[in-house]
Amino acid sequence: MIKCKITVLCRAEHKELMEKYENPQTLPCEMRIGDVFYSRGEKPDGLCATAWQAIYPFVFALINGAGNFYDGWLKDPRSAIVSCNDGLRPVSYLVEAYDE
Repeated sequence: MIKCKITVLCRAEHKELMEKYENPQTLPCEMRIGDVFYSRGEKPDGLCATAWQAIYPFVFALINGAGNFYDGWLKDPRSAIVSCNDGLRPVSYLVEAYDE
């Protein structure tokens, strides 16, 4: 069975946008560089729902044997780099398929 490993690669914070548009947040993002999650198609515990919405199509494709996204933009055709849809503090994830 194919499983996906999801690794947090980097985070950005657009402070000028946050100051201008955001209401104060107590827990805006809990992802940390190096955090790792695993999935066979289900949202992993601890991964935020917004990130999962962006990542899920790639996880689903990879666990069903697809790959080589966007004409081979990554060296490993069984992987994808996906960012969450948070325009104020986007997080980038590496999604990799592997056989259990």
